[in-house]
Amino acid sequence: MEKKKFVYLDNAATTPISSEVYRDMIEAYGKFYGNNSSIYQLGREADNALEEARAKIAKAIGANANEIYFTSGGTEADNWAIKGIARANKNKGNHIITSAIEHPAILESCKALEDEGFKVTYVPVDEYGVVKYAEIIKAMGPDTILISIMTANNEVGSLQPIRAIAELARANDVIFHTDAVQAVGAIDINVKDIKIDALSISSHKLYGPKGVGALYVRKGVKIDRIIDGGSQERGMRAGTINVPAAVGFGSAVERACANIDENNKYLKSLRRYFLKSVSEKIHNISLNGHPSQRLQGNVSISFEGAEGESVLMLLDRDGISVSTGSACAAGNLEPSHVLLAMGKDEDARSTIRFSFGLNNTKEDIDYTVNKLQKVVKKLRSISAVRIYKNKVEL
Repeated sequence: MEKKKFVYLDNAATTPISSEVYRDMIEAYGKFYGNNSSIYQLGREADNALEEARAKIAKAIGANANEIYFTSGGTEADNWAIKGIARANKNKGNHIITSAIEHPAILESCKALEDEGFKVTYVPVDEYGVVKYAEIIKAMGPDTILISIMTANNEVGSLQPIRAIAELARANDVIFHTDAVQAVGAIDINVKDIKIDALSISSHKLYGPKGVGALYVRKGVKIDRIIDGGSQERGMRAGTINVPAAVGFGSAVERACANIDENNKYLKSLRRYFLKSVSEKIHNISLNGHPSQRLQGNVSISFEGAEGESVLMLLDRDGISVSTGSACAAGNLEPSHVLLAMGKDEDARSTIRFSFGLNNTKEDIDYTVNKLQKVVKKLRSISAVRIYKNKVEL
């Protein structure tokens, strides 16, 4: 009897904190307990640690340290970017362009702004989950003030043409924001080179702590604050910063960006090994997302005749953690808005996302595929019986 083991394959939802980052945070909790806004020595020491972390994050994306603002995570960064930029620039226009496959933090922020009188265009994507650039050009008008397109999709891993979109925005005096939560640490990003005006980052997607993120805002871009209170973060974001978490964030970003090529090579080898094994042992499957322009650790597969939630729960019984899509949509019975936007109506409820991390091994994949093959076979047999009974009753 095969021994049950634990295999974590949901790294797109969150990553385990690395031992090095954990060590740096423990040290920070002991040394930097002062309020970084205080002017006495303990406060100055905490502030110095915070500024060192800020500098590491800025360096990772080619920004200046004074363009980085700490947040509670990617969701706050997205909310701040969309709402803060739109409200600060409404004298120029009230039109926003985004895509149909954005993270809920972007989509819900846009919906909130629609209630305030802003107009939002949700541009479509192709069958690979890549935004249609021509539709962005078509949607632009004299009242367009903001374009927000994610760098990499969290569900299917497709990379978006953000360089071309950013250049289009800059040429038309439109602010460009990108949700790069899945991308920072996974691909090279230089905000100056790409002409990005605002960018959202989250720590826990790259082996750092949860509850901390950052928003890059290019110097000169107008943005309103959305959290009122004290004068922290240069008067732009009220609230005492969690310095040890910020230290961990800086450590995680620095390590991830220093090893992008090596890490991607490893994740690509895992992905290829997984796809080869799955395709050999399970028939009637389809891969979602762009075949080459994609994140290396992300694999979205639709299993014909096997309901995704059931696959997830049965794999969980065997100690395997996967997801049916975005972790932020867990518990939502509606099919993935990303897959629906890609025209995958029939596959939307039979899809599983496997996202590999640096802690995964080929042994993990062997165990997973073995269990997955049995789970899919079982669910398809049940589904076939149901279909047969329905046909008889009709």
